[in-house]
Amino acid sequence: MSYRNKTYVIFDGDTDIYAYRIMKGWKALEHLDFDFYDAHDLNVLTSQAGEETVKRKLRERLKNTKQAIVLIGPNTKNLHRFVRWEIDAVLSMDIPIIAVNLNQNRIVDYDLCPPILRGETAVHVAFRMKIIQYAMDNFPNEYHTLHAQSSGDRIYGNQIYERLGL
Repeated sequence: MSYRNKTYVIFDGDTDIYAYRIMKGWKALEHLDFDFYDAHDLNVLTSQAGEETVKRKLRERLKNTKQAIVLIGPNTKNLHRFVRWEIDAVLSMDIPIIAVNLNQNRIVDYDLCPPILRGETAVHVAFRMKIIQYAMDNFPNEYHTLHAQSSGDRIYGNQIYERLGL
């Protein structure tokens, strides 16, 4: 496998883009320790692009992806055209997934989590900068060990959140 260093962010572009923009803002602030190489910066798509063109470009972005973040908002579980396709592609490419609950839940939120993601080896965290950074720094390595042993939803315990000051 080639070297992967990008983070691919999956989200509802209609209602959850604010969260994606917040993450980009955290990244831009020099005094904050939050960084990721965003796969969305590659292969810019136009609004006129057809579905097949979009999916082809998304597959290109995924080739260099080290991990994926799924921003889980109120409508994420109902999105099938691209969100479900993106999650399915990430799962089939064996890319670690960090599921980020925009409602701040620290556990798997079965009411909002897309069915395709339930029971998969993904870590579920709250939408807080420090725990997302912790997951990006640690989960890809944890994933390969955990996934080899068994699949299933993962969470970080309260002690991790407390250690991070959350």
